[in-house]
Amino acid sequence: MSNVTGEATTMLPILKKKLAFLSGGKDRRSGLILTIPLSSDQTSMEELSATLDYLLSIPSQKCKARGFTVIVDGRKSQWNIVKTVVLMLQNVIPAEVSLVCVVKPDEFWDKKVTHFCFWKEKDRLGFEVILVSANKLTRYIEPCQLTDDFGGSLDYDHNDWLNKRLVFEKFTKESTSLLDELMIINDSDKGSAVDKEKSADCALLPSFDPETVLQTGHELLSELQQRRFNGSEGGGGQAGPAWCPMEEELLAQPQVMKLLDSLREQYTRYQELCRQRNKRTQLDEIHAKVMQVVTWLQGPGSELLKTQQAIGDSSRAAQALQQKHEEIESQHSEWFAVYVELNQQIAALLSAGEEEEVAELKALQQQLSDVCYQQAAQLEGRQHVLQAAQGFHGTTQELSQQMDGLLGMLCADVAPADGASIQQNLKLLEEKLQTVEAGLASLRQKGGLLMEQMCTTQPPWPLEEAEESPAGEQQDSAQHVQTVMEEMQLRKQRCEDMVDVRRLKMLQMVQLFKCEEDALQSVEWLGELLDALLKTHVRLGDDSQENRIMLDKHRKFVDVAQSTYDYGRQLLQATVVLCQSLRCTTRSSGDTLPRLNRVWKQFSVSGEERQQRLELALNFHTAAERVLQQECVDPESLDEVDSSGKTLMDRLTLPVIFPDGTEQYFGTPSDTAAAAEGVRERLLLVEERRLQLQEVELHDDEEDEEEEEEEDGRVLNGQEARLDVIGEELSEKEEQDEEEEEEEEEDGGQQQQQQQQQQQQQDEDLERATQDC
Repeated sequence: MSNVTGEATTMLPILKKKLAFLSGGKDRRSGLILTIPLSSDQTSMEELSATLDYLLSIPSQKCKARGFTVIVDGRKSQWNIVKTVVLMLQNVIPAEVSLVCVVKPDEFWDKKVTHFCFWKEKDRLGFEVILVSANKLTRYIEPCQLTDDFGGSLDYDHNDWLNKRLVFEKFTKESTSLLDELMIINDSDKGSAVDKEKSADCALLPSFDPETVLQTGHELLSELQQRRFNGSEGGGGQAGPAWCPMEEELLAQPQVMKLLDSLREQYTRYQELCRQRNKRTQLDEIHAKVMQVVTWLQGPGSELLKTQQAIGDSSRAAQALQQKHEEIESQHSEWFAVYVELNQQIAALLSAGEEEEVAELKALQQQLSDVCYQQAAQLEGRQHVLQAAQGFHGTTQELSQQMDGLLGMLCADVAPADGASIQQNLKLLEEKLQTVEAGLASLRQKGGLLMEQMCTTQPPWPLEEAEESPAGEQQDSAQHVQTVMEEMQLRKQRCEDMVDVRRLKMLQMVQLFKCEEDALQSVEWLGELLDALLKTHVRLGDDSQENRIMLDKHRKFVDVAQSTYDYGRQLLQATVVLCQSLRCTTRSSGDTLPRLNRVWKQFSVSGEERQQRLELALNFHTAAERVLQQECVDPESLDEVDSSGKTLMDRLTLPVIFPDGTEQYFGTPSDTAAAAEGVRERLLLVEERRLQLQEVELHDDEEDEEEEEEEDGRVLNGQEARLDVIGEELSEKEEQDEEEEEEEEEDGGQQQQQQQQQQQQQDEDLERATQDC
């Protein structure tokens, strides 16, 4: 280890001035290059001497033996200062200096040099001194070993070197002091039995943190090795990374490595010593804590659990028991936390313990685990029982409230406004019943679970304590659970019976509303059919075939109306029966029946009138078609067709007279005119046929034109007489037809009157039954 005349910390202000430095460069003899950069300012020789003493104390003796090459840069200084510095080197480092290169300014000292020749003073100085300009310095030193001040490529940072030097000296100081302290601590443990009983943190502690010192040393060593590697690549006079002063010769890398090795060795012994002391202390502490935990769990902890066996008779009581149990668990959790910590400590000691220690630790660990697991199982079982009890009591309370709500709904009167509200109430009733059934099923499940939990979690009390244990209290709790479930089952059965009765009544009311709605709907349908009959059933067929088809359709139309009417009467009769069954005296559909009968009578009259018109049209077109198709037509047939057509046209202009005296026409006047237009066109065809027959007769008369005028007169008189006879016959025929029609109308009126009387009698019976209801 090199002798250090001073520390960089104390000389920091002087070293920062960079009065001299070791750049890390070497001469051709591998000697170190010492550079003294003189400035224009006055240089303190005392500070320069101190700087040189410090720098020369850094290299090893082996490195010093190779000698130094000193570069005195006097380009910015005066000659007398340069000469003083060179002479000072004789007193400071005469043996180590092999060559002094004085860098002179160009052509400045030529005359003065003659007064003092350094080469003549070589024997007295002990080293060779040469004057050289900066550009010729490479004759003695390779450019790669010179800094850029002298045209070289060597990189040197004085501040960086100074910082690294401070780190090195700090590490050397701290590591040396730490080594001494660790050796004292480790050696004292061998011969002193008293120290073996001391804990690791009570007495001999080093002044420095070993981990921090080791980390600093490793970082420093890594930096030194990195710089050495970079420097070796930059040698040989080639351009590249320059040689730095943080090298083996300058910063004593072997010294750092040796300190690190010694420090690691002593620190390892120190750690082992502390580990042994800690282990002995931990064993004693663990044993005491284990016994403390076991004593509490088997004593006060067990006593607390013995006093808590009830399940309560309500949710509030169960919650109070749960709070008490949580307090007990909180007390146990503190000891369980100690158990976990002790178990981790024991496991750590077991992994690195001695054979005699392992057996003791395992015994302690087994004893502690058995007691803790047993107590934890009892706590968990009790917690499950309380949770099941809370669930059971909560379900019981909820189910009781649900059945109370259902009973309240069943006891309330049913007075809905319509069938939809009844359906909604019925749906709500069914949902409440289903909720009660689901609640009862849940209650049975939770009750069974609670009794199972109570049977399976009985604490293992000793035999002498079993007689005094609260087993009787558990039996009472189980009996209470069974009783509650049976009571809830009976209440649910009563609710079901009441729901069945209410369901039947509400279904009948739904049916009653439905019958009333459908009866009103049948009245509306029948009114729509009447409206359609009067407004759209106006047209007559253009021929007999079309009239026959329309007559068939009309009969079917009337059948539909008859079915609608019968359906409405059946619904009204059903409402009477339902009102009697429900004893519903406030409801009555008496206004529906008169409306139904009134609309039906109007439809019957209108339908009969429509049918008669269609039959007249059918007879008219049939007779007209027969007359138009025959070659020889009797004039009487033509007269009959003409008479029936006029009767039909007159019938189309007549209104329908309802039983209440009101009148109603079929369609609009334009519709009636359109229907009569077809009849009028057919009458014109018949008239044309009549004219054709007359033309035939006239043609026969033209053949007898040669007869005498008398015969013509007689023929004409005969024709006039014939026409008079025909006219009288037509008049008599019309009178007979009118008499026959009056007789038919009287017969039809009698039949219709009889039907109306029968219908009126039925309506009166139905109205009387409705009023009675």
